[in-house]
Amino acid sequence: MDGSLIGGSPAVRLAAQDTPAKGPAFVEATVLPGRGMMLLQARLRLASGEVIDAIVAPDAEGAARALNGGPDDFAGNASFSFGGAILAPYANRIRGRAVAGAREIETKIAGHSVRLPANWGGKAPGAERYAMHGLILATPVPWRQPEPDRVTGRLEAGDFGGRWPGRAALDFEWRLQGGGLHLTVTATNAGETPLPIGFGWHPYFALPSGDRRQARLWLPARSHVLVDNYDEVLPTGQVEPVADGAYDFTALGGRALGEAYLDDCFIGLRRQNGEAVAELCDPAAGLGLRIASASPQVSAFQAYAPPDKAFVALEPQFNLADPYGGEWNGRDTGMAQVAPGATVTYAVSVTAFAPGNR
Repeated sequence: MDGSLIGGSPAVRLAAQDTPAKGPAFVEATVLPGRGMMLLQARLRLASGEVIDAIVAPDAEGAARALNGGPDDFAGNASFSFGGAILAPYANRIRGRAVAGAREIETKIAGHSVRLPANWGGKAPGAERYAMHGLILATPVPWRQPEPDRVTGRLEAGDFGGRWPGRAALDFEWRLQGGGLHLTVTATNAGETPLPIGFGWHPYFALPSGDRRQARLWLPARSHVLVDNYDEVLPTGQVEPVADGAYDFTALGGRALGEAYLDDCFIGLRRQNGEAVAELCDPAAGLGLRIASASPQVSAFQAYAPPDKAFVALEPQFNLADPYGGEWNGRDTGMAQVAPGATVTYAVSVTAFAPGNR
């Protein structure tokens, strides 16, 4: 990075201090505290010794243009168009009634009426507008870097500018350790009433070979959520088993993506050693990535993979889309309810491996 400010803060570069001598490993990362502590880039050393960008993102100049008041940045939207945005106090979509004369929706969160930015929606004529990916996408976070391989931040989020019930404080940590990239976000209920909260992370993992057809996804989930279409991508409230179907990525070693389009939420996760996991392999590049969360509240993985793009976004998240929507008929949709003074933690780790060595 060139030291320019993004969201009013400098980009923070992390450098690994204990990288394993052999094998793929994360060696650098760049975090943007001025944009909700999002990840801009992570650099990965392959088994061959070559160092590549593991995340799809523009260079410093391009990121600054997009994130410093760019034309497509209403409510921080540009943060989830590349890199890896942190999503809080909810992930995915929330529906509501359009507010006349405002780019807002009105809806109920845990029984409380709120107004959220209507920052996303389908592109087809007449498509619904809704709130997308939380309320910290463009929020500056006070930060410090206690070690070269670690950055922390604390956001006294309160009621997220009057848009959310309850009061929250969020503590962030990014670190490079043991060849892996690690994210931890802890929410503390700083109010006197229960705090509803959901977390997610939206990383665009690059396929270094550029050959998306042969890339393989392993996602041990029992079911996926049905949506109305791939334009609005709104849940119908119906859930379908994946076994032996087009959305079955449970086989050992995964399944080639081919020409499949994905913008789907996978649930009923089969945890491995207590972790919710997914793996993305690019055999042509000799690279595999394992995305894992030990947080018991992570109930879903959203997978976004257009067939004409050399990336896959794999998003471990607490909650399903539209978690308070009537289509769920009282189903547990994954939002945490944090008691006053209590905490909940979202933790994700990404590690790299050479597929042939597994």
